[in-house]
Amino acid sequence: MVDPGRCLGTGVDPEHELADRVGMAMVRLNKMHAQVTHQMAKQGMDKSAFVLLATLSGLGECRSSALAEAVLSDPSTISRQVAGLVKDGLVERRADPADGRASVLAVTEAGRELILNRRRQRNEAIEQVFADWADEDFKGFADLFERFVQDYERTIPALLTERGMGTRAGGEN
Repeated sequence: MVDPGRCLGTGVDPEHELADRVGMAMVRLNKMHAQVTHQMAKQGMDKSAFVLLATLSGLGECRSSALAEAVLSDPSTISRQVAGLVKDGLVERRADPADGRASVLAVTEAGRELILNRRRQRNEAIEQVFADWADEDFKGFADLFERFVQDYERTIPALLTERGMGTRAGGEN
């Protein structure tokens, strides 16, 4: 596979070489992820809908506004996406026990099964990728990757806000 970074020529400041390597690896990973997302869409599950379903599963019953906040999106966008999940029988609306005038969202049994199946498929694919790695290397990578993602989640929103591109700036993120 051609490294997309090699197509850009030189010009990377040596001071930022490691960051550039990580950034270009993320570009390649995102490209592959886009291909997987495209295949999922062909099978009837759009990525944003699956993210909502998985997030709702992790949160448990909650209002649509809480789900929107959890995925850093606009409530009106979430409302449209949730309507599709309800129509597909993956999510249901229930009366809010704290306020009968409002409703909460909950993952249905069909939604839980879908999440479990997709997670199993994902885990099997990842295990194939690491099949030739020593167990300690796989574990070490998992530990460092989790640390990277945690720091990324903590740092990026503040950087986006600082640069005027924060959550919901000018609409959705």
